[in-house]
Amino acid sequence: MTELKSLANHFLIAMPSMEDPFFARSLTYICEHNDEGAMGLVVNHPTNMTLRELLEQAEKGAEIDDEKGQQIVLSGGPVSQERGFILHSPQPGWSSSLSLTPEIMVTTSKDILSALGNHRGPDQAIITLGYAGWSEGQLEEEIQNNAWLTIEADPAILFNTPIHKRWEAAVQQLGVDVWQLAPQVGHA
Repeated sequence: MTELKSLANHFLIAMPSMEDPFFARSLTYICEHNDEGAMGLVVNHPTNMTLRELLEQAEKGAEIDDEKGQQIVLSGGPVSQERGFILHSPQPGWSSSLSLTPEIMVTTSKDILSALGNHRGPDQAIITLGYAGWSEGQLEEEIQNNAWLTIEADPAILFNTPIHKRWEAAVQQLGVDVWQLAPQVGHA
């Protein structure tokens, strides 16, 4: 059996042929990938909720900066959509944080939310509700069936590219024009 190459800290770029409405034109950041499966966060599908609205639900009376409160909350995936996941630039000290790379951390604890609503939180952050999960071998099979393209994650796309342009920016890093990707899959 061949050794598994981890796709942690990679982007999954949905192929144009992806028909699942949740993943169509999605860009997913893979947080964890091992022989038991994979877990990632879709980083380009906005919800109808802002950070202000999320904070008002989660923490009554939280101090919220007007500009920070307008940040859009993303739909991170179809699993556990009531749970929040925050991808952010390094800032230790939160209850449930995990350093994914020297430039990216993920935090799942509520204590970071109120800090994100003002100027005490990390410099850069993406707030998601839910996550995408794959069982053992499932992601590898989907990649083999041409559902996804993969590239190493780029923090500039994650944190500095507008939400609606992230998928296209990731495709461009592959060196192809997004419109040159064929909607059908095939094998040579």
